[in-house]
Amino acid sequence: MSGAEALGGRNCADGSAVAHEARRWLGTPYVHQAARRGLGADCLGLVRGVWSAVVGPWPERVPPYTADWSEASGEEVLWRAARRHLLPARGAVPQAGDVLLFRMRRGAVAKHLGIVVSGAEAIRFVHAYSGHGVVESSLSPAWQARVVARFCFPGGAGSGSAMRAKAPGGEFASRRKGATEASRPVGHPRLGARVGNLATIGKRGARWQP
Repeated sequence: MSGAEALGGRNCADGSAVAHEARRWLGTPYVHQAARRGLGADCLGLVRGVWSAVVGPWPERVPPYTADWSEASGEEVLWRAARRHLLPARGAVPQAGDVLLFRMRRGAVAKHLGIVVSGAEAIRFVHAYSGHGVVESSLSPAWQARVVARFCFPGGAGSGSAMRAKAPGGEFASRRKGATEASRPVGHPRLGARVGNLATIGKRGARWQP
């Protein structure tokens, strides 16, 4: 099932609106698990905040999570949640409004998110970075090499404003102590993706096929 089918055939939300909202968060201090513009946010909190402004209420309860996410178990919890609620990104290269998922080091789980605010040849993205807060950065070769998936926020099937009803259970919710993951782990793609290769990201839930 494709991401579009999973979300009722919706298209991506307006990228300029997503980028505009993401830039409103610039300067917000970095606070783990927070999602309050101007007060504090981490990378997931930034995405949640932009979602709330552009799409609507966040579709799942997010339980407490540690800074290392699920590195000890190797479970791709954040990736699975992104596949559940976001759509595969459009086009061959990142464009405004896209959500990037990063693997910060080889062999670790993907646990960092950013929102593209300008595309074409000068790709820039906004993200909440420990020790820096919410900042805007260039998608430099070093950052490009860490990208493992590319998504977009869902828009409504017609107006672009409606979103699907809350799922009864999700990947975030499954992280409760003793819970079982709903699906098998996503494999670890190798690092080293270049911007020109990002067209392949988004197939089968935005998984990179080298």
